[in-house]
Amino acid sequence: MLFFTPAVHSQVLISILLGDKLNSDKLEFGLDGGLNFSNIKGLPNSDKLMGFNLGFYFDIKLKNPSWMLNTGVIVKSPMGADNLPVYSLNDPVLNNAFAGGSVSRKLRYFNVPIMMKHIFDNHIYVKGGAQLGLRSKAFDEFSNQVIDKEDLKYKLNIKNTIHPLDAGLAFGLGYRLMGGNGMNIGLQYYLGFVDIVIDNASPRQYNRSLYITAGIPIGKSSRKKNE
Repeated sequence: MLFFTPAVHSQVLISILLGDKLNSDKLEFGLDGGLNFSNIKGLPNSDKLMGFNLGFYFDIKLKNPSWMLNTGVIVKSPMGADNLPVYSLNDPVLNNAFAGGSVSRKLRYFNVPIMMKHIFDNHIYVKGGAQLGLRSKAFDEFSNQVIDKEDLKYKLNIKNTIHPLDAGLAFGLGYRLMGGNGMNIGLQYYLGFVDIVIDNASPRQYNRSLYITAGIPIGKSSRKKNE
């Protein structure tokens, strides 16, 4: 249920409709999503940012049944940092309104992991490889609590200051339910290697993110295995 609560993107809806055709003896297709906890290394005075992730995956089976190529697209993949100190907006009214508040830096990416996955006989699996990201949005969200206890918010677009591409290492582990034919429950960690800030004068900053995910295979072949 975790990954059906966010707004579902059209790409995922199309994937559900095509699930029967995408599954075969050599290929497994499914949806996965859950929570992720992100931060930006090199950005001082900040906390982890919690968000929801949603996407689809492909497990491409190799000659050795214990090994497969794991890839897909994380369509909704928020990254960033929380509780940053407020900075000047070059507007006296806004500066006064958000004095004493905080800033959340929210970066949105389409991420593509490409990993090798090894499944043990007890249905525990480990995986590792690379992850590539394409930035879609980037903004700082200013927030403050006004006298009547309502939150005051303001979004500042910072897309032009954030590098359009991201890349790094991804690795994780998990467990396959129902004798190896059901839902995947897993952890995945992303270690970004690209300085996300375009301005070379700024301190180097890198994305970090921990994913807690649940994956459900979609399609006739998966349902037959479960039966």
